[in-house]
Amino acid sequence: MQVKFHLPDFASQFQFNLIFATMLKNCPQYFREGVEIASIYGTFPQSLWNGGRTVPGMCDTKFAGIVIRTLNKHGIPLRFTFTNPMLEEKHLSDKFCNDIMKLADNGMNEVIVNSQLLEDYIRKTYPNYKLTSSTCKRITEPDKLLEEMKKDYSIVVLDYDFNNKFDILETLPDKERMEILVNACCDPECSRRTEHYRILGLQQIAMCEHIAKKTNKGFRVEDYGVPDLQCKCADRGIFEIKNLRTHITPDDIWEKYVPMGFRQFKIEGRTTTRLNLMETYLYYMAKPEYRDEARCMLLYNLEKNGIVRIEGNN
Repeated sequence: MQVKFHLPDFASQFQFNLIFATMLKNCPQYFREGVEIASIYGTFPQSLWNGGRTVPGMCDTKFAGIVIRTLNKHGIPLRFTFTNPMLEEKHLSDKFCNDIMKLADNGMNEVIVNSQLLEDYIRKTYPNYKLTSSTCKRITEPDKLLEEMKKDYSIVVLDYDFNNKFDILETLPDKERMEILVNACCDPECSRRTEHYRILGLQQIAMCEHIAKKTNKGFRVEDYGVPDLQCKCADRGIFEIKNLRTHITPDDIWEKYVPMGFRQFKIEGRTTTRLNLMETYLYYMAKPEYRDEARCMLLYNLEKNGIVRIEGNN
């Protein structure tokens, strides 16, 4: 039995995820049956095509190449979150994004898409990539979801509003191609979610334009005519989201979803803290009786490799 998890983020959490993947391989006794890392999704900073979260900072292709080769060597595909809904024709020629696509174009890596414009460009220019249909499309009607499943996507990520609606989930075909977001931090039935994705897309474009100017002036979205998005939901941690209707527990995965035929599960957390990310990983993937031991092992290796610091100076 395979229970495939898609984890955040291959850039900002590169070393963290690499250490976790090594522990998963070397200490299988800590983990629930069938757990595997199906991909690590995310983006390299200054990727104009990025969506879903605004990702600040800069990155060179040398670092990107190291990340791609290292994770692929461990058998882990990268899935690029190229889900910006605000892209225009002129953005398709973005040099950095195209350079990244060329670096990772080995038939192993994947792209999550939202914009039809970018999807068509990738299918034509980089046909080796498997494409995932993004939850950012906000498909909340069963009939439209069925139509999406008929398209040429390797995976379709369900809108989290379908979570725990078993009367609908049980009727869906081809469940192995459906990916479920298990730890959504947003409010169920959020009426602002589509608009938030639009604003985040505009923020990403503005940030990349600011970087291209090579100015010493700090970045402010207001300077580019883009509103500064404020949403308390993004700060919710693993223990806060458990009360949401859309929350899916680890026992739910193994006792309900896997027996129904679902195999793909997404953990969100591209902008969360490492502490919350660690607790989330162990909550979902470790056996309850081994969580404390696994946490100690993970913290030890994170500190040993300089990812976190626990001990103070003497």
